[in-house]
Amino acid sequence: MRYATQTISCPHCGHHQHIDVDGTSGDQDYYDDCRICCNPIHLRIHIDEARHKIELFIDSGDEQIY
Repeated sequence: MRYATQTISCPHCGHHQHIDVDGTSGDQDYYDDCRICCNPIHLRIHIDEARHKIELFIDSGDEQIY
């Protein structure tokens, strides 16, 4: 499975939106703005080749890493 459309909820405002996930580029880590509140959404994509799955992790992007 290389391409998928996923419905996510914005971690800021809760609005549901559809995103296209492209698994052909391997693991990815990027930000996309919410279409409603315009706050950044942090998206991490992990390709699990062993189980033929694309794992998607969503957070608000404002968590601080120490």
